[in-house]
Amino acid sequence: MAFLGVYVFVGFGAESFGFEQTADTYYDETNLADGWIYTTNLDDDFVDKVNGLSLTKDSEKKLIVDSIADLENDPDITLHFLQDDDISKFYPVKGEDFNLSDGDGVWLDIRFAEARDLKIGDNITFEFNGIEVEKEIKGLGYSPEHLYQTSDSSMIPDYNKMGFAYMSHKAFPMSDVPYNVLLVKYTGNSSSYEKQLDNDLDRDYSSFMPRAQHPSFAEFQDETEQHKMMTDFIPLIFIIIAMLTLLTTMTRIINNQRTQIGVLKALGFKNRSIMIHYISYGFWMVLAGSILGFILGPLTLPPIMFEEMQQLYSIPYWLTGFDNSFIVVTVAMVALSALVSYFACRKIVGESPSSAIKPKVPKVSTSGFVERFGFWKKLSFNARWNYRDAKRNKFRALMSIAGVLACTLILVASFGCMDGFDEMKEWSYTDINHYSSKLVLEDNATDSQIDHIVEEVDGEKLMESAIEIKSGDVKKSGVVTVLDDNELYTPTDDDKNPIEISDDEISLSKKMAELLDVKVGDTVKWHILDSDKWIETKVTNLHSDPTSQGIVITKEKLDDLGLNYTVTSVISDKDVDDNFTGVKTIFSMDSLTDSWDEMMESSMSVIYLLAAFAAILSLIVLYNLGLLSFTEIKREFATLKVLGFKSKYLRKLLLTQNLWFTTIGFIIGVPLGREALQYLWGTMGDSFYLKATLSFKTLIITFVIVYVVSIFVNLMFSGKLKKLDMVESLKDNE
Repeated sequence: MAFLGVYVFVGFGAESFGFEQTADTYYDETNLADGWIYTTNLDDDFVDKVNGLSLTKDSEKKLIVDSIADLENDPDITLHFLQDDDISKFYPVKGEDFNLSDGDGVWLDIRFAEARDLKIGDNITFEFNGIEVEKEIKGLGYSPEHLYQTSDSSMIPDYNKMGFAYMSHKAFPMSDVPYNVLLVKYTGNSSSYEKQLDNDLDRDYSSFMPRAQHPSFAEFQDETEQHKMMTDFIPLIFIIIAMLTLLTTMTRIINNQRTQIGVLKALGFKNRSIMIHYISYGFWMVLAGSILGFILGPLTLPPIMFEEMQQLYSIPYWLTGFDNSFIVVTVAMVALSALVSYFACRKIVGESPSSAIKPKVPKVSTSGFVERFGFWKKLSFNARWNYRDAKRNKFRALMSIAGVLACTLILVASFGCMDGFDEMKEWSYTDINHYSSKLVLEDNATDSQIDHIVEEVDGEKLMESAIEIKSGDVKKSGVVTVLDDNELYTPTDDDKNPIEISDDEISLSKKMAELLDVKVGDTVKWHILDSDKWIETKVTNLHSDPTSQGIVITKEKLDDLGLNYTVTSVISDKDVDDNFTGVKTIFSMDSLTDSWDEMMESSMSVIYLLAAFAAILSLIVLYNLGLLSFTEIKREFATLKVLGFKSKYLRKLLLTQNLWFTTIGFIIGVPLGREALQYLWGTMGDSFYLKATLSFKTLIITFVIVYVVSIFVNLMFSGKLKKLDMVESLKDNE
């Protein structure tokens, strides 16, 4: 138990702190920007104004544009044209270092290059805004701004369909580079800096995105928080159970060796020597297990986690983390073992040799509250015997229940995650989105092109645009979805029932309402990222969405607010694979659900790992306590055998008690596991919203695992009952 407790704590801790330390090191090496100012008028005068702010430390202009690479299936490439390379620097791993003086080269996303089998020296062509540029690949590497990236057609990173590229400003085909992003480093917090921007620049920019809201940074930060939660929550259960088991074990061992202790005292051994002996008895065993767990935890668990995370995040290295709490917990485990042993033997060491040499007087079971009712005499001998045994050994009973409870809690939380992923998938891709194909339009698609596409695919127009929304000092990123009599997109409530959004309503997602701490009737401010026009609206309705947070309104309401209705996609219930002018990309519902399944598979190893640990925990606790219980009741069982009870019936007695404790632990553990699951969903990030629910399948799987372990432990004592020496057991107390 000492090994398992330290192993899980240090192993999970090394992984979660490794996440944090990896990101911190990587961001420091690449000097990740503190914020990004987006504007269509990024001239030298604007830069001078920003640099003149008291909080600004440094700034750097950059042009970021979306392009299509001239390769099979037209992958999306985000181009970065740099004036300098001091902030959010490209991290090269192959080829040349990034060179601002090189106008002929391009430095490419290594994950995209590997997926497309591109090498140093190859030429690649990019097309954007009607412009084509062909460059030679000079280097491959990573970008701190693209640690996490997804394409329009996939929920998870698909490096065959998207990537990024860095180029010098000299690589831009025109002499005047239309920079549109200013990267800034500043002192103080983001709120203070944004207030200074608004006050001194008179809002002469489209939007400001602090580091915490950058999609790549925020996604990895949310992942880090989830893993830290697991480190704080799951291993704590193992450690608490380990400590309680240790206390029970040492108490029972010392009680079982009263006669030996009395003999030692009678032979002249000093109390101090006896005390040191029994303290060292637990100390050395726990020390060995703790050291082994401390060593093996960081060596075995983080690589398992990192292997899955490498599929989702682009980062040049992964560091196994370390925290002083690892040493503290390990030392505390060992010190507590010594302390527990001290308290366990302190009382008997203080007794006289004549008293200590005698066996401990068995506890007398008096009639309790339950035994006074008339139904007591109608109960079977099995039920009455187990009830009285549990009443005599309350701590052992509570420990058995606690072990099963912990196992149930972890299993419910683990498999409940799978239920949640399945629920999110069905909710998002069946209840809300009913289309079969989604045609994402190019930015310059004309009205006539859009109308032609709608007619050809029998589709519906849909507008989805990134927005910033704030209430008071809280500002969040989200999406505004504008409906135009859509039937293939349906907003829902918490129970997944369709809701109607009228032309005079502003519906805010419940998760966004929680983040902004607003309710129906409150006022929020928001603006589309490409526009600096802020809108102040009253929240008139709330809707629920598991994966997209923001605002849902109708086209008519958008017009009333004075904003332009810009169709961003066409959705259809047909399987569309024809190319249309004005369409950027087409993806199907099948591709979305497939990518969702892939994302869920990346979490399966962690779920299975936790389930395995939970089963091991339950097995160790129940076996340990069962062994102690068997040791304590050998005399009673021997008496029962003398009276004619068969070994088969005695096994039934033990099994009944195990099943009692298992049932109680299971019943308490299920709701606690659900609460733990709800806490886990709360750490999933700003984009996800879900209420914890448990499927019948999860309850059955948890039930089977818990009860199989309980029955298996009982079967392990079958041989001991058959070999029970009745004479020796009955003479133990003489």
